[in-house]
Amino acid sequence: MSKVILKKGREESLLRFHPWVFSGAIAQIVGEPAEGDVVGVYSSRGDFLACGHYQIGSIAVRILSFNDDALKPDYYKNMIGSALHLRIAMGLAVKPGEDASGRKTNCYRLVHGEGDGLPGLIVDWYDGVCVMQAHSAGIFRAKKQVCEALKAVYGDSLKAVYDKSSGTAPFKAGLELVDGYLYKKEGFNDDEQTVIENGHKFLVNWTEGQKTGFFLDQRENRAMVEKLSAGRKVLNLFCYTGGFSIYALGGGALHVDSVDSSAKAMSMVERNVLLNGFDPSMHNSFCCDAMDYLHDSPEGEYDLMIVDPPAFAKHRGALHNALRAYQRLNAAAISKVKPGGFIFTFSCSQVVDKEAFALAVFSAAAQSGRRVRILDRLNQPADHAVNIYHPEGEYLKGLLLYVE
Repeated sequence: MSKVILKKGREESLLRFHPWVFSGAIAQIVGEPAEGDVVGVYSSRGDFLACGHYQIGSIAVRILSFNDDALKPDYYKNMIGSALHLRIAMGLAVKPGEDASGRKTNCYRLVHGEGDGLPGLIVDWYDGVCVMQAHSAGIFRAKKQVCEALKAVYGDSLKAVYDKSSGTAPFKAGLELVDGYLYKKEGFNDDEQTVIENGHKFLVNWTEGQKTGFFLDQRENRAMVEKLSAGRKVLNLFCYTGGFSIYALGGGALHVDSVDSSAKAMSMVERNVLLNGFDPSMHNSFCCDAMDYLHDSPEGEYDLMIVDPPAFAKHRGALHNALRAYQRLNAAAISKVKPGGFIFTFSCSQVVDKEAFALAVFSAAAQSGRRVRILDRLNQPADHAVNIYHPEGEYLKGLLLYVE
């Protein structure tokens, strides 16, 4: 195992259990590690600090263990078993082998990177199908080990493991990035299936959909939309497959308009409307740019709006432009919503912290000149856990606004 030796005084973050080593903290590398190799991290005095996956880039090592656990054969099984235990304790999951029929929710995030002590790994559970994404070369190289761990933890409850890392694993590592199944139970041949979330049905297609197929991180915020939708006309911008739209219809909305630039997503929205038994006349789909649609909408058309755009900033260099984009988008929404209306507005950009996002929305409200109140501050659910030593993991932030 190669050694990464830190500069004097740069071990402090690891002593506080932060799971990243930045390239600027490294004094010397002993050996010639390839991207994805497990390396040991040592202080300038030669003290062992941790071990993790090595990668060329600003984050040079992603810590797997602050001892030597990551070198043991059952490492991934133990870590994934621990992640499942947490979801069982939260009431989201059942023990492998237990009857899950009749449950109101049968999909959840099983592994959330640093939040579950596995930096670079995302695993979502869709009623027996695990869809994984590797965000590091190390996890990508270990994907077969991850698959075997999932099989060991879930047993016969596991139908399939699908690797969808082509858009997330670092291409510069020279990896062959081709999505595909790592495991299929005999007789399983589906690329799409129906899952249940809070009693609502959704079609999930992990091969063609965005991310792992569904945005599980908005589960609790969708439930809040449901509670406020009765008797209101609702606009769902950047709707993807219609999660918020289905909840709004379920909550008694008078009418829901869903907007997204993806024709595939809009087709899935309409299928989900029918799947849940709603009258199609209560819903309209618009395949177009969300900002253009909002700009062309008359003032006071909607009582409730959901503004949930994709990440406007994927790195710090894009932060300034992202904040301006959030301001413009929210200014348009605030200016158009009906007096006495609600706006659920979100940012999923990790580099945009909640203070910066709130300031962008404040600026948007001031620009509109309307009276705006914050009713709630929204975030990601518990299965998207945040490691207390890694506050960067708190990526989803939102505000519930009341506009007069």
